[in-house]
Amino acid sequence: MTTSMSAVALLACATCLSPGAVAPALAQADAPSAAKVAPLGSPAAPPPDERAHQDEEDEVDSSLTEADFSVVTLPTTLQLPRFGFNFRLTHRFLANLRQGSFSDHLEDLFGLDNGAVIALELRFAPLSNLQVVVHRSSQDKTLQFSGQYDAIRQGRAWPVSISPIASIEGTNNFKGRGDTGGDGGHDHGVGGGAHRSPALGAVVSRTFSDRLALYAVPMWVHDSARLPEGDRNTGFLGLGGRARLSRNVFVVAEVSPRIGGYAPGSPGYAFGIERRAGGHMFLLTFTNSVGTTFGQMSQGGFPDTLYMGFNLGRKFY
Repeated sequence: MTTSMSAVALLACATCLSPGAVAPALAQADAPSAAKVAPLGSPAAPPPDERAHQDEEDEVDSSLTEADFSVVTLPTTLQLPRFGFNFRLTHRFLANLRQGSFSDHLEDLFGLDNGAVIALELRFAPLSNLQVVVHRSSQDKTLQFSGQYDAIRQGRAWPVSISPIASIEGTNNFKGRGDTGGDGGHDHGVGGGAHRSPALGAVVSRTFSDRLALYAVPMWVHDSARLPEGDRNTGFLGLGGRARLSRNVFVVAEVSPRIGGYAPGSPGYAFGIERRAGGHMFLLTFTNSVGTTFGQMSQGGFPDTLYMGFNLGRKFY
């Protein structure tokens, strides 16, 4: 009797539960497990707070106004991370765009057939605030070694960034000794010998939001003139700026008037447009000087002269 009554009760319960009531319950029971299973081959999405942090880092990196380690030839205060590298190639065509007609320049591709002055530069940071630079120019086979210390960074405590610089350069790859010129054995680099020019200076910069960076580079170059007598030192003040037009496009300009000592020719100047693509930098420039070392920059530019050139840079960090 008891067994019959239990069977009747079970049959009644099964009859009362409709398929419409059972299906939602089963779906709700399976929902947590379905949410935990991700499709095969799809990458796991980062947490919302991590995604926000990544977006913030990308935004900060894309808004950097100080995009490269030089304006055109003047150095900047851009920091190089510890153990980071930067490679730069500078190329200056030797055709004077101020002479001849447009068709003449078009025929030789604006200087491609007239030779060029080329320089290679490798920059390395053994410490987080220290940069060592090796620069080799094809002009007089000039080799320059320099160091830059990023001493002060712009922030709440300081309105500017300051980076002292010291360098030494020598023509003919520092090989040989030139004619002493009768001044006690001082080398002036004449007669095929190496001409050596040490330099001291600093880079002072200030950025304005994420659109503009301005630079002042006072430099003193010893023995800038290859003369056996007279004033052989030069002081110049490099002034430059970089303005960001869009996310990765900039315009740059610089001028380096001499403020004392040996000052031949005209003040060197340059301007151009720059494009950033990831870790690559490309600059198309126009200038009245082909010099890229501090000693060459101290000699100024050529009057009534305009050269076309470009810089290529690659960051490795």
